[in-house]
Amino acid sequence: MLSQKMKDALNQQVLMEAQSSQAYLAMGSWAEIQPGLKGVTQFFFRHSDEERMHMLKLIHYINERGGFAVVPALEQPALTFVSLKKAFEILFEHEVKVSNSINDLVDMALSEKDYATHNFLQWYVNEQIEEERLARDCNDKLELIGEDKSGLYLFDRDIMTMNGGGKSGF
Repeated sequence: MLSQKMKDALNQQVLMEAQSSQAYLAMGSWAEIQPGLKGVTQFFFRHSDEERMHMLKLIHYINERGGFAVVPALEQPALTFVSLKKAFEILFEHEVKVSNSINDLVDMALSEKDYATHNFLQWYVNEQIEEERLARDCNDKLELIGEDKSGLYLFDRDIMTMNGGGKSGF
C-alpha cells in the first residue's frame, strides 16, 4: 500500500505527464500549420500520445496499490513558437524537468522503503534517459542546420526514423 505522501507525489507526476502530453499536442498543432513539417508534426503528435500512456501507467499503478489516481485539470500550454529550434529547446528543457521529478520520486520511494514503487519507477528512469538523449540529438541537429532550408527538409524527413533506442522514446 502507498503512503499518503507517495500517493500525493505520484498524483503530481500524473499531472506532469498530462501537461507534457498537452504541451506536445500543442507543438504538433503548431507544426502542422508550418509549411513542410509533416515529419515534425507526426513526431510531436506521437510524443503527445506516448506521454498520455505514461500518465495512464501511473494512474493504473496508483489505483492498483490502494490509492486513488486523480485526473488533473490542466493549464493551457504555449500554442505558438518563434521557431522550430525554440520548440525543440523547450521540449528538451521539459524532459530534463520530468527526469528530475522522476528522480525525486525514486528518492522518496527509497527513503520510505517502498521497494515496489522504486521498482515500478525504474521504467520511467530508463525512459527519461532515452527521451533526454533523443531531445538532445534533435537540438544538436537543428543547431548544425542553422537556417539551411535543405537541412531542415532532411531533418523533417529523418525525424520519423529517430526513436528512443527501441524503447517507446518519442
